[in-house]
Amino acid sequence: MVFFFSKRAETKKKDIPKDDYDEVVMLFKRCDVNKDGKLSWEEVKAGFRKLQSRFPLYRTHRAFQMADENHDGFINIDDELDKLVTYALECYPRNIKLRLI
Repeated sequence: MVFFFSKRAETKKKDIPKDDYDEVVMLFKRCDVNKDGKLSWEEVKAGFRKLQSRFPLYRTHRAFQMADENHDGFINIDDELDKLVTYALECYPRNIKLRLI
């Protein structure tokens, strides 16, 4: 039997354009509707919906596997947002600007 995603995959920063990175950071910061400094499951899913993801539930699940280091069910904006944004930009490498229109 094959188990997909059994190990936690590590994202590496590749050649990510600075302006795309900043736009996605601002997008996820705007998704923090209760301004508590943490992104909940629904807030991250809303961010992927704003990126026009065809599979926002799957993307959210993978984002939490990648970015939620302390497994508290939230992505801390100060510490873990970098990994979330890196994952989002790896999912949509060349068309962030078109998705945010």
